[in-house]
Formats: sequence, structure tokens, C-alpha cells
Amino acid sequence: MKISAIPIAAVERDTGIPKDTLRVWERRYRFPRPERDSKGERVYPADQVEQLRLLRRLLDQGHRPGSIVGAAQATLLALLEAAQPDTPPAPAAPHVAPMLGLIRQHRSAELYATLHQLLTKSGLQHFVSTVVAPLNEAIGDAWLRGQISVAEEHLYTEQVQNLLRSTISALSASAQPPRVLMTTVPGEEHVLGLLMAEAMLAPEGVQCTSLGVQTPLADIASSARAGAFDIVAVSFSAAFAARPAVAALEQLRALLDPRIALWAGGAALRHKRKAADGVIVLTSLTDIAPALAAWRAGPP
Repeated sequence: MKISAIPIAAVERDTGIPKDTLRVWERRYRFPRPERDSKGERVYPADQVEQLRLLRRLLDQGHRPGSIVGAAQATLLALLEAAQPDTPPAPAAPHVAPMLGLIRQHRSAELYATLHQLLTKSGLQHFVSTVVAPLNEAIGDAWLRGQISVAEEHLYTEQVQNLLRSTISALSASAQPPRVLMTTVPGEEHVLGLLMAEAMLAPEGVQCTSLGVQTPLADIASSARAGAFDIVAVSFSAAFAARPAVAALEQLRALLDPRIALWAGGAALRHKRKAADGVIVLTSLTDIAPALAAWRAGPP
């Protein structure tokens, strides 16, 4: 086994492709081609994981597995390039390149200090929408292109989470409705999206309670009922496929009391504004303020 080989659970987490799907592809398309560790468990070379990242991006664009799984990496890259819009991308925010440099150099203390300085200058809500959100996009793109490692992405996420948690906890307590229960569904391990949403809500006096990540759907519903929450908010990162996200929302909506609003957001739902009946999909951070105003203006 190569030292760089990655366990199947880590591949699932980092690419968003379920383990069962990886096994099906292995049998049906002869890709990926995992090795075995000393216990006989599947492990994947780094170059195959990189190719799986490309496959995930193409699947999100609507390609069928049968037409792309097992294709050469050059073919996948060409398909991705062909899907790019003709208009040039918007210029990156000026802080993005220096931050990426600090992340690649593993300079976590300087990264935190720089983030804290930007937060102090701009305020929490503006910081989240104009600093953290563009950074997340840049880092996600760099990771998909193999320009930063998983460890470097985790380093960045840890520093942002620490900063947001400490800032939110320092805000004075408020008793203004609504009361919001925040979590992710099983299979979604990323918490940063929830923290960003909480950072947008907390300055408005909203009472947010987090259950952390991967809460079973029945437990979300029972907690919302027992705690008399007004809104349940769930987040789906880009690593979570859109179709199972919509299915989870449909199940959760059926389990929740009809009087409890269900909000959902995150990169997985970016093109799913009508994800499920009775679900308010927040396709960006800027959707949060209007959704809050609408809730406070009338019956949920």
C-alpha cells in the first residue's frame, strides 16, 4: 500500500461520493481501482481521488456516470473547461490571495490574526458575507484543482470556526423571536455553513441553538417540538449531493410540526430554490435577512 493511499471513508467525506457508489463504479466501470490495506480495506491512491473530485464536479453539472466514470483525466478536464461560461470570472477579493498563501504555508496564527483584523474592521455580518464566503469559494476551487491539501483546507476551516464561535458567544444575549434550531442531516459533516448562518442571525437578536452535525431526522423533529422552536435550519455543503439533500428535506418536512418553518441552505442547494414543498431555500447569505424579516412580519 502506498503511503498516500486514502481510506474509503475519507474519500467519501472529501469528494461527497458515497462509499456504496464507489463500490458500484468499481464493479461496473472498473474505476476507481482501490488498493487494500493490511486489514483488507479499500484505500485509494491520491491521483484517483483527484479524478473522483473531477467526476463529482461533472455529476453536479448533470453528466451521467456511464458517460464519464472511467474516462481519462484529460477528457474530464476538457469537459469542465467546456462548461465554463464565456464571460470572465469576477476578480477575486483582494484578501483571497494572501490568505491562500498563509494557508499553504500552514501559518495558522497569522491566518487567525488576519481574519480577526478583517472582522474588527467590517463587523460580523459584513465579514461573513464579503470575507468568509469568497474565501470558501476560492478554497473549495483550489482543493478541487489539487492546489491545496485536505489538511490545509481543514486548517482554514478550524481558524474560521474558532473566530466565529468566539465572536457569536461574545454578543449580548437577546430574547427576540424566532428561536432557531440549527444542525445538519446524517452524512453532512461540515459545520461552517451553520456557523455562517448563525453569524448573520445573531446580530439581529435571533436565538440560535445548535445540535452540531449529523443529527438523525427524527431527533431533529423531536428536539424542535420539545424546545418549542420556531424554525429549523439545516445546511448542505458542496460535498453533499443535491438529490439526497432534497430527499432529506422532504422527509424532515414531513416529520416536523407544520407550524415550524424549515430553512435550508448551502452550496448543494444553490440551484434548488424549489427543493421541496414547505421548505425555504436560502441560496446565499443575502437571503437570510429577507427570510427573517418575512418571518417576523407575519405568521410562519
